[in-house]
Amino acid sequence: MVTRVRRARIEDAGIVAAVAAETFELACPPGTAPEAIAAFIAEHLSEQRFAGYLASPERTVLLADVDGEIAGYSMLVAADPADPEVAAVVTARPTAEISKCYVRANFHGLGVSTALMERSIAAADEAGAITVWLGVNQRNSRAIRFYEKSGFRRVGTKHFLVGDELHDDFVLERPLSATE
Repeated sequence: MVTRVRRARIEDAGIVAAVAAETFELACPPGTAPEAIAAFIAEHLSEQRFAGYLASPERTVLLADVDGEIAGYSMLVAADPADPEVAAVVTARPTAEISKCYVRANFHGLGVSTALMERSIAAADEAGAITVWLGVNQRNSRAIRFYEKSGFRRVGTKHFLVGDELHDDFVLERPLSATE
């Protein structure tokens, strides 16, 4: 099994959107309404939205493939936090957000998330960030354990809107090599 991580290109918008639609529900807490998940996917994870993300100079979208099959993706946003709740607890600048880091269920446990995370952290470092942060649902214990193993520590909380449902997230932050 060979895992490769590469920067997504504009022509990858469709495949990234398909993987995003498949994996987003995995990060939602049990009981999240299917209509709320569908609304979030339609608004934020469509092929058109990913085309915009891929064209943005602030964003880096990475694709992981295992033996030629797309296994997951991540998206880094090299910009100050727009959310006031996050800006209040992530105070080091410049910083970058790992906005998305998702792996398809059939690739869990194969090291794909580690490869994506390592490359995402490297991309944040290359963008000049001194820290990287992310939000994770407070009930997603598997993801929280992974992020903590990856060097992230809880620094606060924020809200996250999925369709019309308000969810509670932890804000996790990790210093990059320049600040460790």
